[in-house]
Amino acid sequence: MKKNIFVLVIHGGSGTILKENMTPEKEASYLSTLERSLLTGKKILESGGSAVDAVEAAILVMEDSPLFNAGKGSVFTNDGKNEMDASIMDGKTLNAGAVSGVGKIKNPISAALKVMTNSEHVMLSGEGAEKFAELQGCALVDPSYFYTADRFEQLQMAKQSDEVMLDHSGANKKAHGNFENGGNKLGTVGAVALDIHGNLAAATSTGGMTNKRFGRIGDTPIIGAGTYANNKTCAVSCTGHGEYILRNAVAYDVSALMEYKNLSLRDAAELVVNDKLMKQNGEVGLVAVDANGNYTMAFNTPGMYRGIADSQGELKTEIYT
Repeated sequence: MKKNIFVLVIHGGSGTILKENMTPEKEASYLSTLERSLLTGKKILESGGSAVDAVEAAILVMEDSPLFNAGKGSVFTNDGKNEMDASIMDGKTLNAGAVSGVGKIKNPISAALKVMTNSEHVMLSGEGAEKFAELQGCALVDPSYFYTADRFEQLQMAKQSDEVMLDHSGANKKAHGNFENGGNKLGTVGAVALDIHGNLAAATSTGGMTNKRFGRIGDTPIIGAGTYANNKTCAVSCTGHGEYILRNAVAYDVSALMEYKNLSLRDAAELVVNDKLMKQNGEVGLVAVDANGNYTMAFNTPGMYRGIADSQGELKTEIYT
């Protein structure tokens, strides 16, 4: 294992993200928010901070932005509410924390971290998670905080066709009006990091699917599906169609392929995303970093909001394939 290197890789969702549907202003907003997220996490890593703290900090920037489907920009359920999920995992200890179906916690990722560090549990849901978060000093907000006009309009569109839609699905577009970015206002957000102490961490946060019903929960808060970290192998955060990620335990699968078949990080990710999931028509993406600082950003969709910052001075944000 190389000493004193660090790597931070983030994503802001994958899906039908096409340049022709994106205004130059909107594109610039996405790229600058991704860069701010990277720089926030990088600052922690270069000062010797932990991978866990870095991934939380990077995600907080995206949760506080209305651009991404997490925190402030979360999509609406069928009954006009916001139900958010988040999880985090420490690769050194295999400790993990998650919250699901929360509607009042300003930053679900911070609540997930409190579950990991300050409780004997891995996942808390709904009102119980909110009560715990409040006791832990997490900021609670009125549900109106999560209202954004674009997201509410997405819900009305989805209700017209009576479909549950991935925020990033191609169907989630509108040919007119002020929602010029159509299906591009996307995504689950996530971050993975390797710190200078050789420890890995992963974290993911989402608002779920537009028009979801019955308390649907996707892959994001499920350890091993949307999020996984193990110092022996890698840290992974997933995005895309949660049902496919759940069925295939995607984040853990990448780690297991490395541990038991000795595949490289890149080969493991490619096998899962562009072979196994492609054969099932599962639209997914992931970011991952291994214990040696190798990283990958694999996706089988037209785009994924993503970026990387490391100790070698690399700082890069991208959107399209």
